[in-house]
Amino acid sequence: MSLLDTTKTVIDAEIASNKSKPGALLPILHGIQDKLGYIPTEAVPVIASELNLSRAEVHGVITFYHYFRQTPPGQHTLQICQAESCQAMGSEALTAHAKKLLGITFHETTSDKKISLEPVYCLGNCACSPAIVLDNEIYGRVSLESLEALISTVQASNVKGSHS
Repeated sequence: MSLLDTTKTVIDAEIASNKSKPGALLPILHGIQDKLGYIPTEAVPVIASELNLSRAEVHGVITFYHYFRQTPPGQHTLQICQAESCQAMGSEALTAHAKKLLGITFHETTSDKKISLEPVYCLGNCACSPAIVLDNEIYGRVSLESLEALISTVQASNVKGSHS
């Protein structure tokens, strides 16, 4: 089965299993992203048609929520908390350092497809601010040096991370 066939199968299955639910759009989008790692462009018209929505309505929801990706993620996902507690403890400097080290900004992936950088708006780890998540593992009291070490380890690794 080709990648396009797999993508179509996932999109169709998520629509079929969620279409009759109240507020079906979000469960469909979450299901697609959980399985593919992102919401492919070709999903928008299919979802819109099946839910009797405009393409603009579907696209608007995808772009409104920071969680949804419109491009495939890298092998590893780095999320940096942007909530107030983390900001007060240095997440803005951490964010700037990560962007500089990786050469990307939020919602982008490095050219080697290794790392995607994403904002997150509270990890519930405020006592250990600033906090990050790397491949679903939470790190607290992250310094510029410890962030740099984590990024270096991931860049040197051939191990594929997990997405969510």
